[in-house]
Amino acid sequence: MLRIFKIVVPKSIVTLLVSEAAILYGCYAAGVFLAEQLVEGPAFSRFFLFDDHGFFRLAFVTATIMFGLYLNDLYENFHIHSKVEIIQQVCLAVGVAFLTQALMSYGVSGWIVPRYSMILGSLLVLLVIPPWRLFYSTSLFRAIGAERVLFIGSSPLLREIADRLSQRTAFGLQVIGFLDDDPESASQLPGIPRLGTLADLQKVMERKPDRIVVGLSDLRNQLPIQELLLLRFAGVRIQHAAQLYETAFGRVCTREFRPSDLIFSSELGPRLGSVSLQTVYCTVFAAILLVLAAPIMLLVAIAVRLTSPGPVLFRQTRVGKADRNFTVYKFRSMRADAEKGTGAVWATRNDPRITPLGKFLRKSRLDELPQLYNVLIGEMAIAGPRPERPEFVKTLAEKIPYYQQRHCVKPGITGWAQINYKYGDTFEDTVNKLEYDLYYIKNVSISLDAYIFFHTIKTMLLSRGAQ
Repeated sequence: MLRIFKIVVPKSIVTLLVSEAAILYGCYAAGVFLAEQLVEGPAFSRFFLFDDHGFFRLAFVTATIMFGLYLNDLYENFHIHSKVEIIQQVCLAVGVAFLTQALMSYGVSGWIVPRYSMILGSLLVLLVIPPWRLFYSTSLFRAIGAERVLFIGSSPLLREIADRLSQRTAFGLQVIGFLDDDPESASQLPGIPRLGTLADLQKVMERKPDRIVVGLSDLRNQLPIQELLLLRFAGVRIQHAAQLYETAFGRVCTREFRPSDLIFSSELGPRLGSVSLQTVYCTVFAAILLVLAAPIMLLVAIAVRLTSPGPVLFRQTRVGKADRNFTVYKFRSMRADAEKGTGAVWATRNDPRITPLGKFLRKSRLDELPQLYNVLIGEMAIAGPRPERPEFVKTLAEKIPYYQQRHCVKPGITGWAQINYKYGDTFEDTVNKLEYDLYYIKNVSISLDAYIFFHTIKTMLLSRGAQ
């Protein structure tokens, strides 16, 4: 697995991205040469590619197709469940490319691929990509090989990790078994063979695991220190279960989290430089987005005014960085008297207080646009933990360890928890979202913010918003 943009990306996904980019580019390059032979005439390909910036135009079309595939989640789970479905998804991606080309013809014609080259290249894509995906998800993925993992212990955390790895085979991690002194521990990790006790570690190493993951409840009295030291210096990767949990789930595990993990972390954010840089690019970005989104915001404001009585903007006190309260702004998506008689309560699934228009605004996240003003004046950032109400913060901080640490960075319009976890209104949901927030705080950077923003665009386009 590779670490890109502060995110762990399986090698299988990186390999797929690189190979598919080459294949797509080759299809459209072949389309140019076919167009020369069938329609355009001699010297067309040389003129287009070398004199008319054709190489860059083909690269842009390739990127557009890959963005369409990304919108269809084909880079999150590349396993084929239906041949018909993969053909439909590739057709949609090609459709995105054609739509983009059509829109660009109104003002950015210098990036357009000639008509017949585009048509012929797209036909090749439809003929090549579905079989390639089928081949990659079966034969080639298995040929790349999986990393063999040995568990030491049988804690519930290891069971969660094993379930996650079995669901996300793209990680390329195969659990070969576990060691535990308790003969009854097999019930803790169903489906995973118990290979012996901790004393059998050297013998089990004959199976040549690539990685050892330690998940013992009492490390001091049980851990075979000397054996693990020898293996570590022999090149075997050894890590605590909480580290693999963070890799597999994209969040920290608060059950196994200790204050020292934050205090002594070599990658702990937020660093002063990262925070200062975030303030600069968020302010600039918010100013640009406010200008670009102004027509949409005007239309939304008119729609809110016409569809339900009450103010257009919803104002509410939230807790920001360093526990400072501030007023957050959103387009109103609920009735004006939503909390009359109930006080501060979380929104719930199919909440009756949400207006018909508000349901759409929440799904598309258009209700969040006024928060760009909060970013512009320095109260929020583009990405970060979502700001919570003071009434809830006091209660949650008393019940959930490390909850207060969310406020060491500016709250965000979007965030790592928002793109990875569904909207939730339970105590368990709050703990899970906190784990994502702590992951963000540990890894805060401009590259991670860029990834979050890019993924948020996908969420908005597909209307995968809050409830």
